[in-house]
Amino acid sequence: MNTPAPARTRPAPRRGGGWLAVLRTPVGAAAGLLLGAVLVLAVIAPPLWHDQAATINTGDLLKGASSAHWAGTDNLGRDLFLRVLVATRLSVGLALLAMLIAVVAGLLLGTAAVVVGRRAARLIAAVVDIAVAFPGLLLALFFAVIFGVGTTGAVLAIGCATAPGFARLTQTLVAGVVARDYVAAARIAGVGRIRLLTRHVLPNIAEPLVVNATIGAGSALLSFAALSFLGLGVQGASYDWGRLLGDGLDGIYVHPAAALAPGVAVIVAGLAFNLFGEAVAKRIGLTGTGQPPSRGRAARPGAAPTARTSAEASTDVVLDVRDLTVTLTGPDGPVRPVRGVGFRLLRGEAVGIVGESGSGKSMTVLAVAGLLDERLQVDADRLTFLGTDLLSGSPRDHARLLGSSFAMVFQDPMTSFNPALRVGSQLAEVSRRHGGLNRRDAAARAVDRLRAVRIPAAERRAYQYPHEFSGGMRQRAMIGMGMMGSPALIVADEPTTALDVTVQRQVLRLIDSVRRSAAVATLLISHDVTVVGQVCDRVLVMYAGRIVEELPASELATKARHPYTRALVAAVPDMRSDPHRPLPVIPGRLPDPSELPVGCAFAPRCSLADDRCHRHEPPLETDTDGRRVACWQADAEPRRGSDFDSRADVTPPSAHKTDARTHSAADAPAAPTGERP
Repeated sequence: MNTPAPARTRPAPRRGGGWLAVLRTPVGAAAGLLLGAVLVLAVIAPPLWHDQAATINTGDLLKGASSAHWAGTDNLGRDLFLRVLVATRLSVGLALLAMLIAVVAGLLLGTAAVVVGRRAARLIAAVVDIAVAFPGLLLALFFAVIFGVGTTGAVLAIGCATAPGFARLTQTLVAGVVARDYVAAARIAGVGRIRLLTRHVLPNIAEPLVVNATIGAGSALLSFAALSFLGLGVQGASYDWGRLLGDGLDGIYVHPAAALAPGVAVIVAGLAFNLFGEAVAKRIGLTGTGQPPSRGRAARPGAAPTARTSAEASTDVVLDVRDLTVTLTGPDGPVRPVRGVGFRLLRGEAVGIVGESGSGKSMTVLAVAGLLDERLQVDADRLTFLGTDLLSGSPRDHARLLGSSFAMVFQDPMTSFNPALRVGSQLAEVSRRHGGLNRRDAAARAVDRLRAVRIPAAERRAYQYPHEFSGGMRQRAMIGMGMMGSPALIVADEPTTALDVTVQRQVLRLIDSVRRSAAVATLLISHDVTVVGQVCDRVLVMYAGRIVEELPASELATKARHPYTRALVAAVPDMRSDPHRPLPVIPGRLPDPSELPVGCAFAPRCSLADDRCHRHEPPLETDTDGRRVACWQADAEPRRGSDFDSRADVTPPSAHKTDARTHSAADAPAAPTGERP
């Protein structure tokens, strides 16, 4: 397959195109001209007027403003206006140098959460918080004392004093970007920390950082002039606006121009930087909105690798999870949002996970993929993917395995791709990193995968940006990214939440087609039990962090044994539902993981619960047919018309008509969904 030449397609305009549009606004044009004049003057003034500004004329000492000397002369007869012009280079240059130091230091401090470990990042964040609490000028004076009097000390002082504010902004912007799905996808693909920062994080926060650096340059100019005015900045024969202002202040009552001229220069240059930055901010917007997050688990001391039986080592087993637990240390003790989850996924099999938001569905999958925060400790009796133990071994080997064989389709198509990169480039990154392909071959494979997921005009679309794709096309392209390697498992986390019904059906059919054609295992996470029942072979029902029932998808509507599963099914309307009656709902809410009730977690919401349910938590037991259920009332017949009766003529309790706080446990398709636990 030939790689399409980039010249055939005009790339979409980048967001940075707004920079030129800034100059078309009245404020932007005025600020741009003013800033341009200041910068041009900084370049040409010293070679043109340095000698004239340094010429001593004892016959013109302390002269007032005149046609010969527009701002008068100083105590040595030197022309003050020319000296102000010549001082432009040193004043602006030192301010920009100080801002450069602030930007570099701020970026290093602000991006620490991506590059270093969490403990080091928290320490850096604490230092930044302390520094931000002090006024900028006071902090500059403090650093000036440390670095010493003079030009070098003043530059370092201004840079270090400005860096904390820039670091705080960078931390905020980075936190908004690293939470996006395309960053999680890059981590699954095994992208390193530095590359993750330079390729996926910094390009998406560059505009607000540049805008704030422009505005900060004006503030640095004022701060530097203040230090020179106090005698802590420029020394000796050199001079800047701050020193000229200090020299002229002594005779301000008899010779005001000596102080006013450099003061006006400081104000004009500062306004030029600030107004230009503000104009850019209004036009573009300021919203930007070491190791990567580890698996967060502690190795069990003395734990030796467990020998696998021949059945367990079978190539048909793609994912084997046993007693998976996720623990967070809370103020009142450990909190376990995922408790003892276990299941097995075979090649070519489709398994669905259903439950309310907060039941632990997505967190279970993120624990397997190693995408949880370091504060969350992941432990399990067994966690293997394609026969590889993910609890031990090299993280680099795990990243290589997951990057080529583990595909994840996230629930929000708007955040599935990096908006700063072309779609084809993002797909090709997987093959270049894990397949060893060169740039040309990887681009060709990206086009081929886009065709495979039925993206029309794949050659042209590969050179477009994500915002040029519709929601359904972005989801299909995300599936194509997962197919860049040789995936053995596709995890679809609410893949149809933000899509209309027609596109939902297309995406689900595509996932099912990929599964059947390549014998790829599929794990579908959803609130919609109807969708899961149609496309999956087995269904896992989760509640309060644990699996409460496992059964074939074909029996979901007729043979569910757990009251919670029955209620999920009953809460979904169908063609037989009476439109004049409200939908059945489950009273109450999902319990907080830190405040789980004694006994069965579902007992406070279950009308079948008895004293035993409130005292003892039921174990997850397997029957002779391989189904699993954790319920003391699994064989109890639900009352006709109760929430747990999934029959068509269900009659909901009247109390549910007036309880505005109750909600459908299934989050029916018409209701807003998509919350993550």
